[in-house]
Amino acid sequence: MVDSNLGYSSCVMMNCCGLLTLQKEPVPLKSIEVELEVRDHVATVVSTLNYENKEDKPLEAVFVFPLPGDAAVCHFSAQIGQTQIVAEVKEKQKAREEYDDALSSGQQAFLLEESDESPDIFSLSVGSLPPGESASIRLEYVTELAVQADDGLRFCLPAVLNPRYQPQGSEGAGVQVTSAPASLVPYSLSFSAQVSSPRPISKVESNCSLDPLQYLNTDQTQATVKLAAGHKFDRDVELLIYYKDAHQPTAVVEAGQASAELGSLMGDPVVMVSLYPEFPQSVMSSTASCGEFVFLVDRSGSMDCATNNSEQGESRISSARDTLLLLLKSLPMGCYFNIYSFGSSYEHIFSKSVEYSQKTMEEALKKVEEMKADLGGTEILEPLKHIYSQPCIQNQPRQLFVFTDGEVGNTKEVIDLVKKNSGSHRCFSFGIGEGASSALINGMAKEGGGHAQFITGTDRMQPKVMQSLRFALQPAVVDISVTWDLPKEVSVTVLSPPITALFQGQRSLIYAQLTGQSSEAAEGCVTLKYSLAGHPSENQLHFSLRPAEDTGLTVHRLGARTLIRSLEMEERENREEQHGGMKEKVVQLSVQSGVSSSFTAFIAVNKDNGEAIQGPLVQRNIPTALAMDCFLSSAAYRTLSLDSCSESYVTYKACIKKKSAPLPIIGTLQKFSRWVGDRLHKKRFSSEASQDFPAAVPEQPPRDPLLQLVSLQEASGCWLLDPALAAALGKTDEEVEKSKPEKASSEVWATILALIWLHGFKMDAKDEWELLAVKAASWLQAHKAPCVSECVDAGNVLLGCSVKKEALGL
Repeated sequence: MVDSNLGYSSCVMMNCCGLLTLQKEPVPLKSIEVELEVRDHVATVVSTLNYENKEDKPLEAVFVFPLPGDAAVCHFSAQIGQTQIVAEVKEKQKAREEYDDALSSGQQAFLLEESDESPDIFSLSVGSLPPGESASIRLEYVTELAVQADDGLRFCLPAVLNPRYQPQGSEGAGVQVTSAPASLVPYSLSFSAQVSSPRPISKVESNCSLDPLQYLNTDQTQATVKLAAGHKFDRDVELLIYYKDAHQPTAVVEAGQASAELGSLMGDPVVMVSLYPEFPQSVMSSTASCGEFVFLVDRSGSMDCATNNSEQGESRISSARDTLLLLLKSLPMGCYFNIYSFGSSYEHIFSKSVEYSQKTMEEALKKVEEMKADLGGTEILEPLKHIYSQPCIQNQPRQLFVFTDGEVGNTKEVIDLVKKNSGSHRCFSFGIGEGASSALINGMAKEGGGHAQFITGTDRMQPKVMQSLRFALQPAVVDISVTWDLPKEVSVTVLSPPITALFQGQRSLIYAQLTGQSSEAAEGCVTLKYSLAGHPSENQLHFSLRPAEDTGLTVHRLGARTLIRSLEMEERENREEQHGGMKEKVVQLSVQSGVSSSFTAFIAVNKDNGEAIQGPLVQRNIPTALAMDCFLSSAAYRTLSLDSCSESYVTYKACIKKKSAPLPIIGTLQKFSRWVGDRLHKKRFSSEASQDFPAAVPEQPPRDPLLQLVSLQEASGCWLLDPALAAALGKTDEEVEKSKPEKASSEVWATILALIWLHGFKMDAKDEWELLAVKAASWLQAHKAPCVSECVDAGNVLLGCSVKKEALGL
């Protein structure tokens, strides 16, 4: 991988022209066209990949690319001239053999298969493309849109695929990814979306440049939007769709396929139920004062990249340090905590979780400030095993927070381990930066009964993490059950796994197969029951059994995908005890539904292309986008030998001095130069090399004023009156002391000043400091602080604010 990257850069320096792979070979993929159709909270995506062979030999093009981890791939076809070939789903090994046999006999063939290691990576092989011929590949999948903290629905088109780290000794050969810097991806992308919903569409936002939103009707329930021209492949394409009155429970009944057998999954109607539990405010306002909080932070080399892929952006590890500061200040007194970090190896701050106190908080923060992205690869399995081996603390429910850029190759092993231990903890996961594996991040949270968040583009990590901490501090929902009330002639088979976690405002989806005939006017009812803080509750949804119109087979395919994923996990859990029975079930369901699985593949063979294609077949690997800032840090930094650095530095020096590479890559080469310089200095290479590659001197940016104030808070929730606090408030020590009411204690005055400053100047970041402010208010109430009103009035005058006492929670 590394030599390929170096070769690619050398190719750029020599001003090669045309579309080239990393090995300086022509690229047959010319363009990708993506059409997105969103209906309420379900998306159908159609991607067309256009290939053209401009060489004088027949080609085989191999393209490894990312898809959403929960996508149900349901159609694959090829258009060659006037001939269209629709692929079939077959058992994976049979499909591979059929593909190889077709190529060896001179036929054209097309193969699409899911990675064995991770369900969010696919490989597309286009075989025997004759000289001068073109082919268009059509790929279709359906997926659910995740609900965000601000009620938006998130669609992500993965455009960036960073190399996945494969731990030593792990199963499988790993995912072989051919990557190029994002600015140099040699094919174009066009993207358009059509959105429709029963409710009006408020707005559509994106991390990429969009053409203006166009409404298609007066009630604004239908709209279209397009990606602006010139997308640079430096980020995933993310859409956030906002509806008015978004949190409405719904049920969609979809008719079965007319050609499928009644009683089968595809022949019977399938219902998709969306539930949004609403919890009593009195319960939600209370937070737990106990719990064991375990934070697991990625410190692999790729965490040194900027979150938003810019030279000026804050690095992922720096953002993680700031987030840990907020987390540690927001924890309740009486809980337990520990912090682990991992790369090729792992470390922990304490040998076991310790009680939260001023002493342990200070010790942890000191270690957090020293954290760097210096632990090599991304090997998350071993630290997880160690954490799960630690005995749980009585009456302290374990809450695990995982921060990673998600570049791992053993995704399924990690998810299986989380599920195996799901009875002893909840797992909250955070995918950082472009290219984080959606299969890993969503899978860990789903199997761990927690919540997943993604931090990309200009997103700040802190508000999203603090929302998850609020979820973790809320009373756990237990005794969850779902019951169905249907006409006696209709039976139900639930396709979804049991619901294990419910959070305020978060959607729960249930898929179920409905067998039997009912009248068009018949109704069904689904009831969700649960217990929250000792109070039994239930939510009911009545729905018509009459199938909706024009839904195609979207709900069936999503239901099939849900069942396939459950069966695949069951197969992995019981692999040693069975003899292929579960795998056969998955293959049968995948073939019947036309939805991909880890045990099947799509295969299409053009048997009508006349004469056999002559000549040796040349393979071309199509590069996927690699986030620009991670071009050399994610893969090369981990494995690049210093010998190759020493041999290559002259080429890089010449490139930088002559500026013979395109401008976007100059910055990356300069960063690489600094990195090599660090290593060359440490290894005492030649003085010439040391001069050419000066050691990097890290710049220390000024600290965010909010974080400066937060860093001064005591574990108990109060602030101390000292010069550091005065400086954080933008005042002198003398001004603060002089304004203090005579009867007020120093701690009470300092704490009220900090709360006024937060409410007066940082309301836009309230999600980040709300929990620690509640802790401060609780400290003031517990100490029955005198003259609070006088302190608030004096504080407002000093800081130039007008914050009311009630707003401070006092």
